[in-house]
Amino acid sequence: MADANPCVNPQFQCPIQFVVDLLGSKWAILILRELFGGDRRTHELRRALPGISTKTLTIRLKELEAEGLVLRRVYAEIPPRVEYALTPKGRQLQPVMAALHQVGSQWLAQGHCHCPLTPESPLP
Repeated sequence: MADANPCVNPQFQCPIQFVVDLLGSKWAILILRELFGGDRRTHELRRALPGISTKTLTIRLKELEAEGLVLRRVYAEIPPRVEYALTPKGRQLQPVMAALHQVGSQWLAQGHCHCPLTPESPLP
């Protein structure tokens, strides 16, 4: 009898399922895409992601921060200023995100678009 697949055994966690669970919530990947372009403030993210509510953006940023993918910087200014940036752990997703961009472009047969993940657009 063949050994059971450890990825479907509840005793073990599948690495693919772990990443999908982490990034599978709506907006998470698009928030990360924007942060690959550099640090962003909340209003900049909202402007770059039409359709996302402030509440949803805040929730997703907190989730990504809790997982160590995003760093939240608060500046002691009046009015207060908050910026979000990718952590080194978050930057590890660059090859995955670039692959998604490449496959999506091929499948959609679109012309070249400006994306901070393409080789022609170096990371900041």
